[in-house]
Amino acid sequence: MAEDKNPTDEPNPDIALEEALVEELDERDIEIARLREEAAQYKDRLLRTAADMDNLRKRGEREKAEATLYAATNFARDLLSVSDNMQRALAHKPADDASDETKNLFTGIEMTERELLNIFQRYNIRKVETVGAKFDPNFHQALFEMPTNDHPPGTVVQEMQSGFAIGDRCLRPAMVGVAKAAD
Repeated sequence: MAEDKNPTDEPNPDIALEEALVEELDERDIEIARLREEAAQYKDRLLRTAADMDNLRKRGEREKAEATLYAATNFARDLLSVSDNMQRALAHKPADDASDETKNLFTGIEMTERELLNIFQRYNIRKVETVGAKFDPNFHQALFEMPTNDHPPGTVVQEMQSGFAIGDRCLRPAMVGVAKAAD
């Protein structure tokens, strides 16, 4: 007698092929997902690196601008005494009845002072505002307090020596007298 073969006992080649294809597709999907994740990580790193480079470039430009602005600080500070001496000399300008030589000398001093102030301006060095301004400890140095009712307390009422700033930094504070309430 011949054995009856049960159709379920024999392997179906179509099912085996289908299972192999599904397994291969699953592996490909997993590989594609892994590659997409890796690409996303690389893209994130690239964007972060680009942002870091942009920030580094901007910081370098800012530091260069500050270095350019403040490079001459010590030299400018030394020139302030020249400006002070010119102001002192001009404070003693003689009356109109002085000799022509004396008038010419003071005219030369005035022209030199004007040129020095123009150079200061070109390099962003400016005189600090004093008389009538609110006392600012960043730009003013109080030498004394003056009791008065004419000015609000904390107002600069007298300048003893000019102050200068370079950019937004104090080069030399102004020596000032400050108003205080009269007793």
